[in-house]
Amino acid sequence: MPRLALYALVVCVLAVVAAVVSFAQGSWLGIIWVLLVGLSSNMCWYYLRKGRAERASASAAE
Repeated sequence: MPRLALYALVVCVLAVVAAVVSFAQGSWLGIIWVLLVGLSSNMCWYYLRKGRAERASASAAE
């Protein structure tokens, strides 16, 4: 797993926890955390697909 994808996954998980805690406390600030979850999950998928494509092109070049 590419390093940036792993970092984005960690941010995604932490943002989910923060959103749950925020909504449990009755704060509407959790909406910001939900938006951050969406952004970080998209970044995670992007870096995963980019890493797979790079590995596939490197193995095809051999």
